[in-house]
Amino acid sequence: MAKIPLVDVKAQYAPLIPELKKRFEEVLESGVFILGPNVKAFEQECISFLGVQDAIGVANGTDALVLVLDGMGIGPGDEVICPAFTFYATAEAIARVGATPVFADIDAATMNLNVEDVARRITPKTKAIMPVHLFGRPAPLAALAALGLPLIEDSAQAFGSPDIARTGVASTFSFFPTKNLFCLGDGGLVAVNDPALAERVRMLRFHGSRDKVDFELVGYNSRLDEVQAAMLRVLLKELPGYNTARRAGAEVYRQLGLGDVLTVPEDEPGHVYHLFVCRSPERDAIRAALGEQGIATATYYTTPLHLQPAMRQFGYKAGDLPVTEAVAADNFSLPLWAGIDGATQQRVADAVLQAAR
Repeated sequence: MAKIPLVDVKAQYAPLIPELKKRFEEVLESGVFILGPNVKAFEQECISFLGVQDAIGVANGTDALVLVLDGMGIGPGDEVICPAFTFYATAEAIARVGATPVFADIDAATMNLNVEDVARRITPKTKAIMPVHLFGRPAPLAALAALGLPLIEDSAQAFGSPDIARTGVASTFSFFPTKNLFCLGDGGLVAVNDPALAERVRMLRFHGSRDKVDFELVGYNSRLDEVQAAMLRVLLKELPGYNTARRAGAEVYRQLGLGDVLTVPEDEPGHVYHLFVCRSPERDAIRAALGEQGIATATYYTTPLHLQPAMRQFGYKAGDLPVTEAVAADNFSLPLWAGIDGATQQRVADAVLQAAR
């Protein structure tokens, strides 16, 4: 019996291979590979797609966060509140600029930041809140914005959600190959609604210079390359369809009765299902049973960020974030991608139902 991967990236881009090859050949013929016309065009297309004032292509999603923090002047002595149930890059970027990540607990149902716990952790040193739109589900932006601090949206898993990139001072994206909008390597983007911040981020991505002659800032070398931008321009046109297909796949799982034996993601209009992450106290047994049938699953953030070795310097201990730690202990994801077929989902659901009962 054929194995079922967690995400089948090639199944998504396979129909586009002729167009992707054509775009690659055009870049190859042009001889322009850094900050060329495809990067500029992709940035403009993202401005239109996201409804933002500016967009800056960068090397990856982690750099996008660092560049925004640096561009806002956040550094030593400052605090930024973020979740501990997220990928390491969220807190890593805060620490990289010398600021202190302050970890807040999450809501058990959404797995996103708990607004009340965020409010409790605000101090005079807090310069920003960094919500993560986890697994494609928008964080509670309006409630977080009401706390009166700038929001830096970590949108790495949620490109295409209509609820993002309009509330925060900036929204950052990753184009890692498993993301909703993906490239064929690494890539990232900063979407900004503040012209001054946009100008500073654009300078910082290129060594702190506007013109490669005068260097006004100590910057970085973090540029989205021309080949990846060309690929992304093709894939951006497909994104609405990809996200619609992901939402449809999530609904199929619910209709197949997985909610009877697992805690499954509740739907909301802005959810774009980067992953279909469930919870069960029998997680390990279910995953083992699915693995025996060739069905891939994965767990996420099983050691939350506040308990990671590099974050011990900030003084957290087990028990400090009880909901985060509970979700870390029992979450797992099921196969989902744009275009997953009903027969595959039925096979997954049958295996889950059999293992969980």
